[in-house]
This record gives sequence, C-alpha cells and structure tokens, in this order.
Amino acid sequence: MIENVVYPAYLDAAYSRSEGRRVPEDEAVDEPTVDEIAKAVQQVGYDAVIERDKTYPREYEQRGRVLVQGAEDATKNDLVQAIAAYVAILRD
Repeated sequence: MIENVVYPAYLDAAYSRSEGRRVPEDEAVDEPTVDEIAKAVQQVGYDAVIERDKTYPREYEQRGRVLVQGAEDATKNDLVQAIAAYVAILRD
C-alpha cells in the first residue's frame, strides 16, 4: 500500500516554493492544520492518518503530518492540489 505524506507546509500561503509550499500561491491557505488536511483528504475520498508528533524537515515547530492511504491512482501533486482546494472550501 502506498502512503503519501502531506505536511501543512505544502499548503501554507506564508511559505515560498523554496520553503516547501507545493501549491500555487492563489490556492494556498493560511496556517493549515493537520485536522483540516485530514478532513479534506476524506472529502477527496482517501483514508487519512494524523501523526501529530512529526515535524516537516524545514520547520522547527511541530505541526504534524497526514498520511494519505489508498491514493495509488493519483500523483502526489494532484493529491496536494485537491487537498488545498478542499481546505479552502472547508474554511468558507
């Protein structure tokens, strides 16, 4: 089973691409949480496991990460962009 890892930094509008953001700036959100990411993953149709004790290698603060299970049919880039879109929808 393939597990994709999604860190909050991938979707954070405060980060530049070189700092770890993986979505276009207009699709990024301010300070996404692992809970929001997990809900968005479930909305996309995959299983999510939250690991709160993990840290993105380029960050110092511990924000956690989300493991996405069962996403063999999607590329990581497509997955992260879909998650970012759903997080933005969940905030509205």
